[in-house]
Parts: sequence; structure tokens; C-alpha cells
Amino acid sequence: DIPQSLPQESVNILAQSSNVKIERIVSRGHVSPHNGWYEQSQDEFVLLVEGQAEITFESSVTRLKKGDYLTIPAGVKHKVSFTSTIPDAIWLTVFFDSNA
Repeated sequence: DIPQSLPQESVNILAQSSNVKIERIVSRGHVSPHNGWYEQSQDEFVLLVEGQAEITFESSVTRLKKGDYLTIPAGVKHKVSFTSTIPDAIWLTVFFDSNA
């Protein structure tokens, strides 16, 4: 059910509760805005299901390929600096409170 045209990332919430949210994100060359960082209040587990991607942190860059995963602790500044177009980068993300 991935659209042929994808002018913006496709984000689908698969499940959600008071302290956990699971999303499927489809990126086709989409990246974070150049002038800002993500800095969530929850921890974020990221699994790259398909494609390739790159996440930039303040002092490092992590390159991901299909099957790679990482956990981004709450409050850590990061941005998506690259996503593949063929194939699409398909992410499974889980936002959770590690202190809950």
C-alpha cells in the first residue's frame, strides 16, 4: 500500500498506547529539514526494514542498511541526512518511555 507518488514521507501509526507508539515510515529520498534537529522526549527504536539511510547526530553519522537498527535515547539531537529512493527506505519506529 505504498503510494506511487510520495511528495512527503508516508507515516502510518500501527499501534499506540499511553507510553508506546509504533510507526511505519516510508522515505523516498526524504531527509530532515536542514535548519533543525529532532529531539524527542521519548526513546526511539529504529529498524530499517528496506533500503538505506543515514542518521546524523551532533558528533557522528550512522549509516543504516536493510536490517540495521539502533536506539536513540530521549533528548539526543539527530536528523535523517539520507534515504534511498530505489528501493524506498522503510522504517519501523518505536517511541517508548524507558522509565515507565
